[in-house]
Amino acid sequence: MRTDLVEETLTVGRRQLRVVRPRDAEALLDEEAFEHEEFLPYWAELWPSGLGLAAAIAERDLRGTRTVELGCGLGLPSVVAALQGAAALATDWSEDALAFAARNSQLNRAAVETMLCSWTAPHALLARGRFEVVLASDVLYERRSVQPLLDLLPLLAPEVLLVDPGRPALGEFLERAAEHWRIETKGRLYRLTPLGDFP
Repeated sequence: MRTDLVEETLTVGRRQLRVVRPRDAEALLDEEAFEHEEFLPYWAELWPSGLGLAAAIAERDLRGTRTVELGCGLGLPSVVAALQGAAALATDWSEDALAFAARNSQLNRAAVETMLCSWTAPHALLARGRFEVVLASDVLYERRSVQPLLDLLPLLAPEVLLVDPGRPALGEFLERAAEHWRIETKGRLYRLTPLGDFP
């Protein structure tokens, strides 16, 4: 991808992290891709939710833990998870997002694996077996994302860390998730753990 890039140094917990991203996300808009799948380059932004999730992860010892990030975008939460000791897998349905997630991992000397994956066709992801923690930041842009996410989460891990800025679909997601998950809230961070036996 040929685009103007910017590199920033961010403080996340006690860590200084380098992040490369496109300078102008709107310059990446592709009308043909939007008409086909309503694809927008959300991944190219450094969202506050991603930073918030990364900061929460920075407080945890993840040695011996397998994490999977859904809709990883620039991959910052997965980078921090790997630096905290996790075997981190970052997934997205955008190949460009995965390229930047991999680049940001390399910049920070973090061992993060990437995988192209759509929530509606997660077979390859599920074939990887169980994880301990699912990471997700600002993934509920559309109400149509609620059901695929609810279907996928219990197949992946017994703990979910989700950060959301209060998008319209969040309320529906939390209401329906509460049927099967215990939800703990800390600011914009939602921690989900199963109410009963994990499938």
